[in-house]
Amino acid sequence: MKEKIKILSEKYFSEVVALRRHLHANPELSFEEIKTSAFVCYKLNEWGIPYKTGIVKTGIVALIEGKNPEKKTIALRADLDALPIKEENNIEYISTNIGVMHACGHDVHTSSLLGAAKILNELKGDFEGTIKLIFQPGEEKLPGGASLMINEGVLQNPKPASIFAQHVFPSMETGKVGFRPGMYMASTDEIYITVKGKGGHAAMPANYVNPLLIASELLVALQEEFMDEETRTIPNTPTVLAFGKITGMGATNVIPDEVKIEGTFRTMDENWREEAHEKMKDIAAKVFAENGGSGEFNIMKGYPFLVNDEALTNNAIANAKDFLGSENVELLDLRMTAEDFAFYSQHIPACFYRLGTGNKKLGITSGVHTSTFDIDEEALKTGMGLMAWLTICELK
Repeated sequence: MKEKIKILSEKYFSEVVALRRHLHANPELSFEEIKTSAFVCYKLNEWGIPYKTGIVKTGIVALIEGKNPEKKTIALRADLDALPIKEENNIEYISTNIGVMHACGHDVHTSSLLGAAKILNELKGDFEGTIKLIFQPGEEKLPGGASLMINEGVLQNPKPASIFAQHVFPSMETGKVGFRPGMYMASTDEIYITVKGKGGHAAMPANYVNPLLIASELLVALQEEFMDEETRTIPNTPTVLAFGKITGMGATNVIPDEVKIEGTFRTMDENWREEAHEKMKDIAAKVFAENGGSGEFNIMKGYPFLVNDEALTNNAIANAKDFLGSENVELLDLRMTAEDFAFYSQHIPACFYRLGTGNKKLGITSGVHTSTFDIDEEALKTGMGLMAWLTICELK
């Protein structure tokens, strides 16, 4: 079976490259993946793979049934959406949707899953069980397409015993993959703060309450509590609190009435996550009161932490070494980035691994979420082949 998968990966490689280039050239934003979804359905129809569409509007679930289909079900997931970034690559398949770009590799995830689906569909007479293919919208935007698809029953009828997904990793050379058993990625929350003071002429400080100063004091207080090594009181768990945007629409001689701040909070402990939310609000209330201002501190709760099932992931590591060679399988570090695949990992055994897509010799090194992100397309061969192999191994 392993050799059959490798042969089919080679056979369908050029077709999957073409699929990826089509997707890359026609990106769509989160929950707007109308043409992307239609294209996936077109290919599934062409290959005779039954599916249901319209889940969370653009999501798709397809089934490949082998012999004795009720024996066991394994799910495979890919995300469909792109990012609001203007692409700056000089490539023939550059985005034709100006200002929208597959800068996080979801075109790679979708085309790899399509390639794996074509391989597994051709081999369905050689295995027992069912493979559930999940093409998911809206990974990049809260509340996350994964949570919405789960709410609409994507993990039922049939219920998967486990689920796999892969993600591009531009800092890893093509041909390699990476795994981490156990806790892997952080939860993520969005923070929106409005600091209210009293505006006025900058030359008359007795007549105004400067919200910019209150905002700066608040940021320092939060930094000291959560991120300063000497003063923080947080538990011994990875935590990031960071602010990337502050807007105060005054001028050199104009003090505004309010300032808006936006940031992110990430951690790997759900109890601490809830405690931290309250602690941040308490600090803000104290700073507002002490400085004669007021405000709002809103937290939009995002994705939970992502945990890779230990047994499933250790099996996947062994199977990946068998398929690719031990030298091409690496162990990964914890990451404070987040992924809505985490929702699946909270429900069933899950394995989220990294697909090397970089090539330093060819100058393919740009990171995800940048305007020059691209991949060494040889990675697609690894992507579809390994996903098919891990699935077959897990069905045994």
